[in-house]
Amino acid sequence: MEPAPGAAEELELRHVEKDVLIPKMMREKARELCSDKVQAFTKCCQESGFLMVVKCQQENAALKECLTTYYNDPAFYEECKIEYLKQREEFRATGIPAKQRQQKLPTSM
Repeated sequence: MEPAPGAAEELELRHVEKDVLIPKMMREKARELCSDKVQAFTKCCQESGFLMVVKCQQENAALKECLTTYYNDPAFYEECKIEYLKQREEFRATGIPAKQRQQKLPTSM
């Protein structure tokens, strides 16, 4: 059985998708997965003011390590790529961006 016309095109990624959109999704998901370290670094910075460069090195290092672990994980990239392709397919079918689909529509005026 031959694939449907355009099926191979559906799985191909444009340069901007590979190098911009999927890495953006990876950053957002990694920040969620490393939220404890993001919060610790944010709290340290808020408490330290101008001295944050010196005082928050440990929190910054922990945050960088956590994020870098996800950025360099090929399985995580594939997971984000698959999620991106699903969103792109839904958009092409409906014409409605994912963010608008997630917002609740008003039930009454």
